[in-house]
Amino acid sequence: METTQIQEEEIVLTAQGRQRIEEELDRLVTVERHEVAARIRDAKDYGELTENAEYEAAKNAQAFVEGRIIDLKSILVRARALRYEDIPTDYVGLGGIVTIQDKDFGDDWTVTLVSSFEADPDNDLLSDESPIGKALLRKRVGDTVEVKTPDGIIRYEITSITK
Repeated sequence: METTQIQEEEIVLTAQGRQRIEEELDRLVTVERHEVAARIRDAKDYGELTENAEYEAAKNAQAFVEGRIIDLKSILVRARALRYEDIPTDYVGLGGIVTIQDKDFGDDWTVTLVSSFEADPDNDLLSDESPIGKALLRKRVGDTVEVKTPDGIIRYEITSITK
């Protein structure tokens, strides 16, 4: 009988990304888990559980919280913190703060390249697996990259790379 062992891939996180994940895990365990348990207790008072929408919603919330706790613990077990001195500035790499300029409109945009586990595009944290992140990876100041989007190709020039 042959057994297959799955090797889980190492995750590289910036120090800030690891901290955000640890804070979310702490909040889920110390606050949200207890709030959901209280919702379940309260919902039991609303009558028959099989037709109790509040109870069902609370149980769904509990499943989400517990699933997220498992996911975050798994990430942290596999995570390696990216050391400040390992962040390159002569080319775009994980943890790098990159300023790019849209070649068609002249707009500047400063982003930080991070792993997919800490990506937050709304806060300019772009995954190295995203179309823009992939295009920027390993490029240097002065390089122009092209990114295919639903609206067409966007060209960016890398104007600076910092930590």
